[in-house]
Formats: sequence, C-alpha cells, structure tokens
Amino acid sequence: MRFDQPATTNPIDRGRVVGVPHDRIDGPAKVTGTAPYAYERHDAAPDAAYGWIVGSAIARGRITAIDTRAAEAAPGVLGVVTHENAGPLGKGRFNTAHLLGGPAIEHYDQALALVVAETLEQARDAAALVRIDCVAEEGRFDLAAGIDGAEVPGPFFGKDPDSAAGDFDAAFAAAPVKVDQTYTTPDHSHAMMEPHATTALWADGRLTLWTSNQMVAWTVGEVARTLNMPPENIRLVSPYVGGGFGAKLFLRADALMAALGARHVGRPVKVALARPQVPNNTVHRPATIQRVRIGADRNGVIDAIAHESWSGNLPGGNVEMAAMQTRLLYGGRNRLTRHRIAALDLPEGNSMRAPGEAVGMLALEVAMDELAEACGVDPVELRIRNDVAYDPEAGPDRPFSSRPFVDCLRRGAERFGWSRRNPTPGRVRDGRWLVGMGMAAAFRGNQMSRSAARVGVDGRGTVTVETDMTDIGTGTYTILAQTAAETLGVPLEAVRVHLGDSRFPVAAGSGGQWGANSAASGVYAACMTLREALAQKAGFNAGDAVFENGAIVAGNRSVPIADVAGREGVWVEDAIEFGDLDKTYAQGTFGAHFCEVGVDAYTGEIRVRRMVGAFAAGRILNPKSARNQIIGAMTMGVGAALMEELVVDTRHGYFVNHDLAEYHVPVHADIPDQDVLFIEELDDKSSPLKAKGVGELGICGAGAAVANAVHNACGVRIRAYPLTLDKVLRGLGAVT
Repeated sequence: MRFDQPATTNPIDRGRVVGVPHDRIDGPAKVTGTAPYAYERHDAAPDAAYGWIVGSAIARGRITAIDTRAAEAAPGVLGVVTHENAGPLGKGRFNTAHLLGGPAIEHYDQALALVVAETLEQARDAAALVRIDCVAEEGRFDLAAGIDGAEVPGPFFGKDPDSAAGDFDAAFAAAPVKVDQTYTTPDHSHAMMEPHATTALWADGRLTLWTSNQMVAWTVGEVARTLNMPPENIRLVSPYVGGGFGAKLFLRADALMAALGARHVGRPVKVALARPQVPNNTVHRPATIQRVRIGADRNGVIDAIAHESWSGNLPGGNVEMAAMQTRLLYGGRNRLTRHRIAALDLPEGNSMRAPGEAVGMLALEVAMDELAEACGVDPVELRIRNDVAYDPEAGPDRPFSSRPFVDCLRRGAERFGWSRRNPTPGRVRDGRWLVGMGMAAAFRGNQMSRSAARVGVDGRGTVTVETDMTDIGTGTYTILAQTAAETLGVPLEAVRVHLGDSRFPVAAGSGGQWGANSAASGVYAACMTLREALAQKAGFNAGDAVFENGAIVAGNRSVPIADVAGREGVWVEDAIEFGDLDKTYAQGTFGAHFCEVGVDAYTGEIRVRRMVGAFAAGRILNPKSARNQIIGAMTMGVGAALMEELVVDTRHGYFVNHDLAEYHVPVHADIPDQDVLFIEELDDKSSPLKAKGVGELGICGAGAAVANAVHNACGVRIRAYPLTLDKVLRGLGAVT
C-alpha cells in the first residue's frame, strides 16, 4: 500500500478498538516472569556458557601485548577471544568505533577480550587474569576546549546541519528586545532497566542471536557486515526488550562478542553487560554547548532567531542536532541554525530518546522564557503570538499538516491553573519553600518509515500478525493487535501478535518516534489486503464488504471469516510505503508542559510538586499506553533538568559515575503528581491511521519547564544543566 494522498474515511475511523484504552496484552507474561528476555533463553540454549567482556583501561592508544594464559587455565574457562584470534572483522555502518578493539584502542572500556566459562562467576573472575599491555596516547576529552576546532558535520538522516532564511544578523542588530545566551547540557546515559544482553548460537554455519535490540533488520545487516557473512545466515530474535531509549538501535559489543565467543568454543554463549560497563562501553547522549539569540519587538513578536549548537563525538560519529526544533516551532522572517562537531575520544555518542530536540528544547524554551521576561509578556501568550501555520524557513508554500499548538498551550494552562502564577520571581512562599511555576513548549518532528507485516486468519477465526517490529516497553503488541482487530472487525482477544524475529517481514523498528504509527500502518496495509483476499474467496465485492463481529457482511449475506479461511487459513503480506506528503507539508507533534516546583530557601534543594502536559499527536491509538509513554518521557525530562549528568574525567577520558548509585535518575518520590491531557487531532497527511508518534514528545521541553519554574520560584536563572543545589545556592546568594 502506498500512502501518497491524504487519508480518507477507512475502517480505523470506527473507533471501536483503536483509540480506546486497553491493558497491554503482553502484561501477564511480564508480571509473571514468563516473557523470555535475551539473557533468559534457557529453552533455546540450555547448555549455554557465559561470557565476560574485558574492557580497555585507557581511552586512546595501542595494545602491545595480550597474555591470556592465566585466564585460560582458570577453573571452568572454555576459551578467550581477542582481536588476535577472532578472525577478520568488518565494521557496521552505524558503529563509529570497532566493537572489538585491538590493536588500536579507540575509547575507554572498549571491548578487548571475552572470557567464556561454564558459569558467570568463573568468567568474571578469570577476566581479571587477562593481562593487556598498552601504550596510552594523548586524547581529546573536553568539549569546551574542542569547539574552536569543531567542524561542519555531514547530513544527519538527510537533514543539513545548517539552515538560514532572511538576514539574521541585520534583523537581530535592529531588534528592540534581544536575548543572547549560552546554555550547556552534559552527557547523558540511557539507564534502561535491562542492560545490553545476548545469547548466541551457531549451527551449520548459521548464527542465531537472541538479543535485546530495537531495530532487528538494521542489526542483521550490521552483524553480516561485521562478521563478513551473508545476512540470510543470520537470525535475530528480540521479542521483549527491557527498555532501550536509543541505546539498542544498533549492534553493540554484547551481541558481537557473544557471537565470537560461541563460535570460538563451539557452544551457545550468553553475554550481558554489567551495569558499570553500559555508559562507557555502549553509547550515550553527547553533551552540547548551545547559543540561542532571539530578536523581537517590544510585544514579544520574533523577527530574528538563531540557534547554534556544538557537540562532540569520536571521529566519524554523529552530531547532536539540537537546533532542529528551532527551524519549525516559532515564526520569524530572519533565521539561522548551525551545528558543529568536535572530535573527542570519549565513548561513542549516539541516539537517545528524542535526539536533538530533547536537549535543544532545554535551551530554546529557557531562552523563550527569558524573552517573555524581557518583554513583560506572559510566557504562554508569548508563544501564542509567535505561532506559525507553515514551515517558517520554507514559507507559506509548505503548511503544517496539522498544528494544534495553541490548543495545547491554552488547554494545558487552564488545566494547570496557570492564571494563578505570580510573574514576579521569589514572591510565593510555603514555609521555607519558595514556590514557582514554569512552562515550556513541547515539539518533536513526525517521522515515518516503511513497514511490512504478514497477517493471517485460521479456521477458528484467530488472526495472527507477524512482523519484526519490537516492543521496548511501549505497548507495541497491543497497538498492533488493536489495529488488526479494528480493520478486520474481530475482538481484540482474537488477535495474536508475534514480534521481534528477523524471519518476519521488516518493520519500521522502535526508534525516532516513528515506531507505532509506521508499524501499525504496515499492519493496516496487510489487513486491508487480507480483507480483499477473504472477500474474494467468499464471493463478495471487496469494496462493498463490511467486516464486523468476526464476519464479512454484504447486503443480506453474512459469512464468518473463520469459515472463509477454512482449514488451511488465508495469509497475506503487505507494507506501507510513504510518499512525499512530508515534503509538501511540515509535520510535527506538539505540546505544552507546566510545572510547579519548590526551592528550599536555605539549602537550594529543588522539589517538583506537580506537572501538567497537554499534547497533540494525531489519533491516539491507545490512550492508556500513550499516557504511560508521556509520563515516562516527562520524568526523563525532569531527570535531565535536575540530576542526570555523566561526569567526564577530562584527564583520562571516561565517565566516572558509571552506575546507578552515582548516575542519578528520578524515582517515584521525585515526581509526586503528573497529569496528561491529549488534544483531539486527526492528521490525515501523516498515515492511514491519521496518527503520529508520541513516545519522545513528552521529554521535549519538560526539563525547560522545570528550569523556568525554578527561576520563577527564587529568581535564579541557571543555564548549565543539571540544576544542582550548588548552582542554586550560588544564585540565591546573588539575588538575595
């Protein structure tokens, strides 16, 4: 099915199953512990051995010698894999550094060896016996010190790093009101519950990987390139993923080393990264330095806006596109965005939930708050005055497909009680707590990707959906079941969904906020093809047939689909192919965050008291799971604002706080009250389902709302995240 014209009325519009809150159909398996995660595939590999990765103790240099004899002689050890015996290896397109280092060392904790043993404890203990002699080389570990030599990066997923419209410099110089500030965000860790883990098995030259991965087809290709083998000889299975946030988009060391270890010892091998290995061995969100300049008239109407961002990565790595939302969110005739990348020898930076916008909004939305203060305009009203119905860089010829941004602002403000806010900082107290309110916009672009599915119905009327799409805790199983049930007119209980297996048709995968909308559209396409096949087999005109209550109905005739399917059943496969509607129309998801905080007047401690978010993301496929996604994203936004920071040792080039004891993330006590409101919206130019993505929208702007509330509470404006109490205390001293 090709989607290149706006959607018209279709079976999804009935709204009997899609758009209705449903419990997750995979919930019982997860809460009873029967959902098999990657490290738990005892059924598939009952005789598996265990591998432990030995990481580099230096950030940059070369191996001069490896001595594995003591490790190999240790109890239970079956073998040790290094670059010396791993055989020739390639490198995947998505890996900046080699996943197995040697002789060159490219970053701290890069995998240099794998010890395989009968038990995990034996492998771990023997790993300490591997002797690796290295010569360290001077590295680059400080982003601030590297920005003078930063370079223009290449396109990121087809998007140019720079953009311009009008004459920003002249317009900014002439503006009556100006904001010109620099904001910084630190490196962030994904901190998902399940670490990277894989069970690998070789049989007759074929490799099976049970692994925790978000993008099955991508990773099959990466394994094939790295191991120099045909992709058809690789099977990747990932039905359950315990969180990823972008860290599991690509092939990582756990999967490669498990494959190498299994091949080396001739047995299945399990490899899981210990929590302290995750931040340095895998990927993280890179730190940024962002300069935002806004020129406006005295009423706050923007005429000039510029957003420049610097981030760092290993040579050849991606840039953090932190200015992308600034190209689309607010009006202004004169515009400029720039991205620059500095070469650093820190572990690889890559995608983390809402790459670009998540940190870009931390800067832009605080700058907008500063503009509102400078103009004496309410922050909500300021954003309404700068709303725009079209892509402000391209002009009116590229309108938004749908843009209920102002509705989000107004309805969110009403729900929160924004009218009770005192605009003068430091005026509201509750005992020792200074109380403030802040808000920020939410924006994330709407992306779509080709997605395929296989759908069948059997003689019992049971519908089965097969696709390599993954569920990373987002509710994919349920959403795809809802889509099939709605399209084929069967109860949700009659649908079975099988995910995360490379033997299934290639879906969009879980990433970029494109997963649910794209994959559900692929299932919809396959179900529409199945409708035609069933109608034809039953002797109906497919255009006249109605599918409801488990039957095909046309005129006075009704036939159960189970009878039509018969003993052999009917199976079809189809895919959704997206045309150029995203080029004709600007597409995005929108929202507004509102936050109330308390700041301890004596200690500088910040406590979030309550949050409200209003969001528009097309048709909400399952309001229950969508709310869950938004709340999780808002919570991550609070973490970015108040506590999350990978601390870089700029002498030795590694992240010091590489475990959950010292890399702090929010817990329940940090988020006492969150309220989520969805604005009704159907975007017929996004997909046949008229839906959009929602999983990353909630993190965009949430942290800025916290920062703006802190300023309103105590008058302290902090532009270097996170907002730790030492920074608040310094500011409190200045304002008091």
